[in-house]
Amino acid sequence: MDPLNPQLPEAKSLVFTPYPLSTVSNLPYAGSRFGSEWNDDVQSEVSVLQYWRIVCHHKKTIVGAAIAGLVLGFLVGIPMKPVYRAKTSLEVLSFNDEFMNAKETNPVSNSGNSSETSAEENQAKLLQSIALLQQVSVKLGCRKIVSDSQPDIAPDGWRRWLHLPPAVALTERERLVIKTADSLKVVVTPHTHVLEATVESSDRHLAADYANTLAQEFIQRSMEARWSATERTGEWLRREIEGARSRLRTAEDALQNYARRSGLIFSDDSSNSNVATEKLQEMQQVLLAATADRISKQSRFELVRSSPPEALPDLLTQDLNLRETLLKINDLRRQIAVFTASVYTPKYSKVKEAQAELVILQAAFNRERSDILKTIENNYQEAVRKENLLARAYNTQVREVTGQSEKTIQYNILKRDVESSRQLYDSMLQQMKQATIAAAVHVSNVRVVDKADLPKKPAFPDFRIDSALGFLLGMFASVFTVIVRDQTDRSFRQPEEIKLWTDLPVLGTIPSAAVALKLQNRSRSMLPQPSALVPLQQQSSLTAEAFRSTLASLLFLAKKTSSMKVLVFTSANVGDGKTTSTTNLSIAAAEIGKRVLVVDADLRRPRIHEVFDMPNDRGLSNLLLEQLPEESMLALIRQTAIPGLDVLTAGSATEFAAHLLYSPSLSILLQRVQAHYDLILIDTPPMLQMPDARVVGALADAVVLIVRASQTDRGMLMAAQQRFMEDRINVLGTILNGWDPTRDLRYYYRDYQHYRTAAGGR
Repeated sequence: MDPLNPQLPEAKSLVFTPYPLSTVSNLPYAGSRFGSEWNDDVQSEVSVLQYWRIVCHHKKTIVGAAIAGLVLGFLVGIPMKPVYRAKTSLEVLSFNDEFMNAKETNPVSNSGNSSETSAEENQAKLLQSIALLQQVSVKLGCRKIVSDSQPDIAPDGWRRWLHLPPAVALTERERLVIKTADSLKVVVTPHTHVLEATVESSDRHLAADYANTLAQEFIQRSMEARWSATERTGEWLRREIEGARSRLRTAEDALQNYARRSGLIFSDDSSNSNVATEKLQEMQQVLLAATADRISKQSRFELVRSSPPEALPDLLTQDLNLRETLLKINDLRRQIAVFTASVYTPKYSKVKEAQAELVILQAAFNRERSDILKTIENNYQEAVRKENLLARAYNTQVREVTGQSEKTIQYNILKRDVESSRQLYDSMLQQMKQATIAAAVHVSNVRVVDKADLPKKPAFPDFRIDSALGFLLGMFASVFTVIVRDQTDRSFRQPEEIKLWTDLPVLGTIPSAAVALKLQNRSRSMLPQPSALVPLQQQSSLTAEAFRSTLASLLFLAKKTSSMKVLVFTSANVGDGKTTSTTNLSIAAAEIGKRVLVVDADLRRPRIHEVFDMPNDRGLSNLLLEQLPEESMLALIRQTAIPGLDVLTAGSATEFAAHLLYSPSLSILLQRVQAHYDLILIDTPPMLQMPDARVVGALADAVVLIVRASQTDRGMLMAAQQRFMEDRINVLGTILNGWDPTRDLRYYYRDYQHYRTAAGGR
């Protein structure tokens, strides 16, 4: 049977490590020490899970700290003096500036809202003013001590030397009032006009009285401030009205005196024109009418003078006699034409009579026409004379009005001054009357919404809040502490961390004894847990299964690489559990029928003989010193109670251990025992402190590094790996000892224990 490929009788029952090589190599960051292949989602998930595992692992500490904080928060409030809180609510309204036109009489705006401040914020600041607090103190029977008092920080002599005011002796009542005033808080309720004023005091009666007195005094001061502002405005208006009245009287006198000196006469005080201007306007209208009449008569005269009598139908229509005469003349002419056209001759009597009558009528027509033409000419000449006279009179009036224009301009200037002074006087007189009425009305824009009631229970200390705060503070402080400690811890806690930092495979993970015992108690397996020889005494314990799984990883890895019989077990530091791992792995190998030799090469502090309870008078050190033959070498190897497992103890301790290991006898020994054993496990001291492991490792097939969880530093393990690489020594892998599987959410042993419980503990 091939010793490196045994037919394991219990192969079906072997339980491998929760992190075998395939699992570790498939982690998101495997193969890269610096995590170059991580993506953001995986990294975030790993961080959250890591923090959650930390919290779950220290849950007892966190719960204990939270409970301690709760108790401490409750106990802290017991010796404290109770403080009572009183609250009053005030509504701040806007003034109606349209009432009695108060906006015009008040030069200060009451609603000066802007993007940075509001009326409520202004009132909140006024509610905390020093003057108001001093007035409240006086109302409560104390002195003005809010701002004048100074703490007793030095004696009187030192105070004078430091130029400080003398200390004020305060009564107990005054001290309470000072503390109550200092506790005043004013809050503006958003989107409302309501202010909430809150005070605190150890005297609940004082707290309620102070809040109510503060509200009353604030309302009174608001009314007094508004009344005072109105009074000052009225006084200012009265003084200004006297000046305006005097200026109006002076302006009117100057206007009248100038009018008398200039000889200006105005028909109406409301008119802007004087008598001369009005006369000029009237003469202009008359002249225009005379010119139009003259033009009309001139046109008629020229028309009748140059036209024949028959072309003047308008004259005929106006004079009836002339029209009748013209009609008779026309009839006679028709008769004469008729007679002449007939058989009658011009010498006929009727013809002659008609011609004689025509001559008479024609002479009468001509006389009447001449009279009408003379009348028209006379009318025309009269119109011309009238127009000329009016033109001369108009020009004279124009010259007179032009001479008065400069005087009128000055007069209008003085008149406008009078009107302006009169308007100002009337406006100020009206505002004076309105201000007088507004001053008589005492109103305030602040009203009390909720009066401060006598507090029934203290606001501080609040044991519920203090206990809750203590609980939360203790919990968060403990969570923060354990996370910080965990993050700053440079030791290895999980198997994948070894792969991440060293690229070495994790051959197995051995749970710590305390965790294994706890898990066994949960599964009702109350077997004892010795410090070594676990597989022999506990065939079904978790620790034994872990060592069997680690042995399987060793054998499978050795088969894939090359033939390996001699393995050196060492660690970076003291106390990592290399002796326990070596002995238990040897027992596990012996259980599956292998012939195993355990060599204790820790010549300074040997422990293998104590584990197997055998003498250590002679051993490896004696063999190297005496250079014994092969028969004597084999005689120093002792058999144990476990079949197939032999031990070569360290022998008598010596300080020349390093020199002995350099002896050629060690190489000869290893060559000789390989013919008799399937597996040789050598226990060596920590390699960073002593060179023994490096010396023996150079002669062995491979080295296995033992790492203790939460103890072995990353830098130490990496330094150990680096030295082995420099020595060209094959490092087969690592074994994580003392691992706490409950820190990992992917804990496999829960399922295993559940299986064992269901199977009846088989």
